[in-house]
Amino acid sequence: MAVDLDVEELLIMEDSDLIIRYIPRFHNELADALATLASMLPYPGNLHIDPLEIQIRERHGYCNAIEIEPDVQPWYHDIKRFLKTKENPEQASGDQKRTIRRFASNFFLSEEVLYKRTPDLNLLRCVDAREAEKTMNEVH
Repeated sequence: MAVDLDVEELLIMEDSDLIIRYIPRFHNELADALATLASMLPYPGNLHIDPLEIQIRERHGYCNAIEIEPDVQPWYHDIKRFLKTKENPEQASGDQKRTIRRFASNFFLSEEVLYKRTPDLNLLRCVDAREAEKTMNEVH
């Protein structure tokens, strides 16, 4: 309810004088990113985990790497084809067709270039393995 009313700070008093402060996710992107990373890593039990060293860069960098592309088609081939022609692959089952339609709603096709929409309204360019390798070599 407090979030719906755009409450910026909420103080809850209980028997133990507990203070809870709500910080909207968009104001705390670093904590959200760290929580996402932590959920992806297996926790080694009682072992000590070294702290992360975080460097702030002027530009964002995004990279999703796929080692092997079966059938020499890029991973986004079916999504791009669906956005162009509204056709699914012939061998696709009903579930696969629904999945392609659902995925396609998160992508944007500009002429021959496919972009993925992000929650913060950015567009990420989709590239095949060859183009990704070339870009990574140029950047690094």
